[in-house]
Amino acid sequence: MPQLIFLPHDDICPEGAAIDAEPGQTICDAALAHDIEIEHACEKSCACTTCHVIVREGFASLNESTEEEDDLLDKAWGLEPESRLSCQAVIGDQDLVIEIPKYTINQVKEHH
Repeated sequence: MPQLIFLPHDDICPEGAAIDAEPGQTICDAALAHDIEIEHACEKSCACTTCHVIVREGFASLNESTEEEDDLLDKAWGLEPESRLSCQAVIGDQDLVIEIPKYTINQVKEHH
């Protein structure tokens, strides 16, 4: 069973977290099942970028991203080569180290 290590994030998991996850589960579903409240404004339908994460270790063990996901990631804040939408990134058989970016683009939550 792979372990997901979430690096500390001021709002979502200030201490960081280490959780066990099932292969075949998405990063988002695994996080939510362990009370790590990753934003997912589109209800995990690959229609926004609020669940953007950066996979610092284990990136190659994930499923390949789709063209649709890649197009959305182009709009994500803090995009890096190891960026994925956590609702689309399916966990393989390796441990992952995950960073949740400090900011997200969420039109519903933004204060103007």
